[in-house]
Formats: sequence, C-alpha cells, structure tokens
Amino acid sequence: MSNTTASLSRKITSAGDLQSVVRTMKALAASSIGQYQESVQALADYYHTVELGLGAIFRQNEPTSPAGERKAGEAGATCAIVFGSDQGLVGQFNEVVADFALKILGDLPGKLRVWAVGERVQSRLADTGLALAGTFPVPNSVKAITPLVGEIQIKSEANRAKGEVTRVYVFHNRPKSGALYEPVSQRLLPLDAQWQQALAKVSWPTRALPEIMGTGTTAMGALIREYLFISLFRACAESLASENASRLAAMERANKNIDELLEQLHGTFHRLRQSGIDEELFDVIAGFEELARPVPHGGPTGSASPGRS
Repeated sequence: MSNTTASLSRKITSAGDLQSVVRTMKALAASSIGQYQESVQALADYYHTVELGLGAIFRQNEPTSPAGERKAGEAGATCAIVFGSDQGLVGQFNEVVADFALKILGDLPGKLRVWAVGERVQSRLADTGLALAGTFPVPNSVKAITPLVGEIQIKSEANRAKGEVTRVYVFHNRPKSGALYEPVSQRLLPLDAQWQQALAKVSWPTRALPEIMGTGTTAMGALIREYLFISLFRACAESLASENASRLAAMERANKNIDELLEQLHGTFHRLRQSGIDEELFDVIAGFEELARPVPHGGPTGSASPGRS
C-alpha cells in the first residue's frame, strides 16, 4: 500500500510541475500574440503612404491591363514563400498552410520554386515530394522579422533579375477572432491589374498634388520594393501571431487535461490512503479486543503439578 501511495504521490508532483510549464507557455504565447498584432497595426499608416505613392505613379503611367498581366505571368517560374513554424505544440498549424499552398500551386503553370519559413512546414512540404529551393528560420521576435524579409527580398530579386521567376506568391496563416486562424495567399508579382486601377482612382488627400522626382520607373521600382517589404513583413507577423494563438489553444487543452488527470490522481490517492487508515484501525481494534478478552483460570494444558520428593 505504501508503495502505491508513494507512486501516486510522485505522479501528482510530476503532473503539477508539468502544469506549471504549460501555464508559463500559455503566458508567453498570449504576450507574443499582442506584440505581433501590434506590429501589423503599426504598418497600416506606412502601407497607406506607399499605396498613395503608387497611385500617383499609376495616374501618370497607364496601369497594367488584365491582358498584359496574363502575358507577364505566362513565362518563367513561380516563387512561393510559405510561412510555418520551427517549433511544435501548434496543432495542425503547419499542415493547414502547407495543404492550402499545395492546392493553389498545383493549378499554376510552369515550374515552382518554393521557400519554406520554418523547419516544420518544410518537413510537411517535403513529404509531398515537392522540391524546395531553400528554408529560412522563423523569427523569434518582431525585430528579427526585418532581417528575414530583407534576405527573402534579396534572393527573390536575384532570381527575377535572371528571368528565372516572374510570379511571386506568399502563403501564411492569418489570425481570426479568439484562437482561430485561416490560411490565406497573396500574389505579390506581377502586380494585380485591378489593384493598380483602383489605386489610380484614389484621390490625393491634399490639394497639393505630388510631383515625382526623377524617372517614373525609378520611383515605381522603389515603391514596389517597399510594397513587397510591407507585404512580406505583414505575412510573417500574422503567421507568428497565428502560431502563438494555436500554441495558446493547445496549452489550454493540455492544462484542462492535466486538471482532469490531477483530479483523478488525487481521488485515487485519497481512496488508497483512507483504505490504508481503515486497515490500520481495524488492526488496532482487533488487537485491543484480543487483549481485553478474559484469560481462563488454570494452568496450561498438559502441565504437571509440583510433587513431593
């Protein structure tokens, strides 16, 4: 009995320690969600400024027509950037975005050059037989997103300069209300014709109309690079927020399971302990009753009376 209660006591202690770790991870995930969501919100004004600049250029230069857009995307390969995670305990986070990306990429013409951000999503994509062009580590903070986006841009522009890539897509999970998320995609290049035409119709917020310095091509190239940077930064930040939301949900489920396990272990421990106490009480009562029983008169059976010599 003592070995059984001792074993249960060790299990209770281990479960309590594990619950402390789970609660710590919950707190870290919750705080991380906030900083990544704030970084996305902080981009809103800057993104609007870049859109205004592109709109001013598109008003002076004829935006790409849908026919020209299709022609620009016919040749060359498609570059796809898929954001996932390096760590586990995120449920189906990587499977969801990988399957979503494969479904869309399967309908695109030409060759594919896929870059995975995160070892877990890279493993998921490799299991499908897809040849990967490279893998990037997942940033562990908001400050680490900028170097990652810069590295992706450098490699992407190098491939486009060689004429190897004409289409650029990005895939990631976007957070929804609560701890939910959904996979989304965005075609970064070639620029969407309808998007260009919509920006060209946006009126300038002041009476002083903008003046484009230098050539329009140079200004457009600079603004498009900023547009790509913002789009990739936002995709990465939203993916990280979704990852931590998924981890938070997983930790909440784990915490609930540990609570149920602890309740079960405590109940079993108390029952075994009470059973042991009852047995000890029965032994004490039995011993007391045995001692309280009257002793019969006379000597022991078979004893001889003392005789005279």
